[in-house]
Amino acid sequence: MMLRHSQKTPMAIAVALSLTPLAGTTLAQDNKQQKLVLEEVTVTAQRRSQNLQEVPIAVTALSGDEILLRGMSDISELAQSVPSLTLEPSRATNTTLTAFIRGVGQQDPLAGFEQGVALYIDDVYMARPQGALLDLYDVERVEVLRGPQGTLYGRNAVGGAIKYVTRRLSDEVDIRLRGSFGNYNQQDIVATVSAPLADNFRVGGTLASFQRDGYGDNVFTGGEQYDKDIVGYRISAEWDVTDSLLVRVAYDETDDQSSAVAGYRPFASVTIPEYGPIGDVWDTRAGASEQALGTTTGINGNNQVEASGYSVTIDWMVNDAITLRSITADREDYTESVIDFDSLPQPDFDAPVVYDNEQFSQEFQILWNTDRWNAVAGFYYLDAKASNDFDVVLGQLVPGGLTAYTGGVVDTEAWSVFGDVTYDVTDKLSVAVGLRYTEDERRADIFRANYLGLQSPFFGNDAAINIAVTSDYEADKTYTDVSPRLNVAYAMSDDLNLYATYSQGWKAGSFDPRGANFATPAVEEGYEPEQLDSYEMGFKATWLDGRAVTNVALFYSEYSDMQIPGSVGVDTDGDGVNDDFVGTVTNAGEATISGIEIEGNIRIAEHLGLVFAANFLDASFDEYIVNGINIADQREVQNTPENMVFAGINFDTTLLGGFTLFNVNYSYKSDISQFEIANSILDQDSYGVLNASAVWTSPDENWRFGLHGKNLTDEEIKVSGYCFGLGDGPGTPSACPSALGLENNISVFYAPPMTVTGTIEYRL
Repeated sequence: MMLRHSQKTPMAIAVALSLTPLAGTTLAQDNKQQKLVLEEVTVTAQRRSQNLQEVPIAVTALSGDEILLRGMSDISELAQSVPSLTLEPSRATNTTLTAFIRGVGQQDPLAGFEQGVALYIDDVYMARPQGALLDLYDVERVEVLRGPQGTLYGRNAVGGAIKYVTRRLSDEVDIRLRGSFGNYNQQDIVATVSAPLADNFRVGGTLASFQRDGYGDNVFTGGEQYDKDIVGYRISAEWDVTDSLLVRVAYDETDDQSSAVAGYRPFASVTIPEYGPIGDVWDTRAGASEQALGTTTGINGNNQVEASGYSVTIDWMVNDAITLRSITADREDYTESVIDFDSLPQPDFDAPVVYDNEQFSQEFQILWNTDRWNAVAGFYYLDAKASNDFDVVLGQLVPGGLTAYTGGVVDTEAWSVFGDVTYDVTDKLSVAVGLRYTEDERRADIFRANYLGLQSPFFGNDAAINIAVTSDYEADKTYTDVSPRLNVAYAMSDDLNLYATYSQGWKAGSFDPRGANFATPAVEEGYEPEQLDSYEMGFKATWLDGRAVTNVALFYSEYSDMQIPGSVGVDTDGDGVNDDFVGTVTNAGEATISGIEIEGNIRIAEHLGLVFAANFLDASFDEYIVNGINIADQREVQNTPENMVFAGINFDTTLLGGFTLFNVNYSYKSDISQFEIANSILDQDSYGVLNASAVWTSPDENWRFGLHGKNLTDEEIKVSGYCFGLGDGPGTPSACPSALGLENNISVFYAPPMTVTGTIEYRL
């Protein structure tokens, strides 16, 4: 009845998990012959430990060791090999996450606007995306669940969930030191120490520093562009109170002081034409962080994200069948950010931004497992507060400048009860039924005003002249929902499992903290909940005498009242020039998203393996009503490439007495639309990424040396952008829905160029 997990040696894990993102491989022997079989991979996607090949849902799992062996730096790199997944940094940030799974997600990290893809750290839901683009350290594994999640998890999720599971503490002294050094002066250090202080009490901690010069330069300020300056730590303790009672406490903190990121301008400045496009897409001329410009002095031109949180998890095995679990957590983050929409030295369209978020959550679970019954029932409570304050400084529009200030706070108090029961009808057939009831209350306090001057009084400009209040209201609304799940699984044989699932995802409505209620009173009514009905069937097969696995999922989703946040310029005085900035959240009618996802691996020979993954999607709007007209044929489902293909070849051998692994992988994605309106400048054409790694582990398994090359063909990959300009002219494919500022303000953000990193790790 002990709750401890078994520990594997580093060498065993290195061999086992270097070969596939789906399942590990180990060299097993029987009395007759030596055979290569795929090692069983255990996940907790259904709130209990299961063999991945027996879990009747679409889930991908990557171990912490495999992540290290492939040289991954943060969770955004998972999207290269996981079907139907898009992960990228939100515009102008290093650590704010934009996530999409199967066409579900949100581009804009709007306060009070929860993401369609749920991120969990050790079963603790992160309500806000700030600080959620996690660097991969101190990790046991990462699980990606595709499709609605609600009857098994504390917080409901429409598109899917990403579970970041940290490493458990060892019963022995464990010391790990890892350094990564590469081009752009990369210098990453991760140090981990854990030790038992008694037979039943263990403590541990990890300190991490991630430093890198910028991929580009700010040619105006002389500063860095796309650099990295992140320091974080995590401490934890585990106490086996009895053989059946485990208490785990953890605290983490991260400080991101990377420079503000500004986008690349594809068009020349209008007022200073000699400021044309720069040759390197990672360079910029942005000047908003300069104090002399006067647009971000209220935050001292600062760009910083601080995030921290604690969790207390208690597991009590009442008996062999029943386990009680409590998960208590509190998290908070604070951001000061400089956004330069125009990416120019001129103060044409700049924004100092402050985000301040906090959340408390409590979850209780009852897990019941017998020979034929597996069930989980739970209660979840969330109390969260999200606020944003920002100025939109239009410094060239009128003499002395014009500023639109927005301050909004959205409080969420939500609770839910959920349950999911699986019954093994026979040894081959099982049926699962789940149900969730959710009640979300949203309270908003919004104020917006326009001022003459650079910055508003909130950001320290007491001389600013208030010329118009555009929003000033408080509102609250409660949303309720009942969401079901039905799953049928059938084992055709020991090596082939079939399943079919219906599940429903739901996300509450809320209030747009950037909306102008004086111009549009309907803003006070908020936007409506969204719902997704997903139908999925698939199979998981093990073949070639255990040397290969293939998992296939086919799904069809009906997405209604999709919530799409955006922002547009508005003309408040009718002079034909937009002089204000307002947020918009659209419940965009109906969309249909369907596709097929494939994952697998094959141990071709004793030292050679093949890994593959792919998705082929069809995502389109059926209804998108604007001013009473259905313009669905003019809209795209954003951040959802129709096709993705991943293939990796692994070769291992003995070298200098140690174990050496070589990996080469290639990821292809088809065209991607950044927003719901296609734009030829912002949207990314199809592209491929080539990566390669070589890792040597010493015979005593204490040392590991690696060399990792990423994006070896140096592709220029667009990941996001701002669109507030006329592009090549009104009505052209590069024009934006609206313009703001005088400088044709369109800018594009890019993924990293080619990088080469060497790693050295010592384990004791």
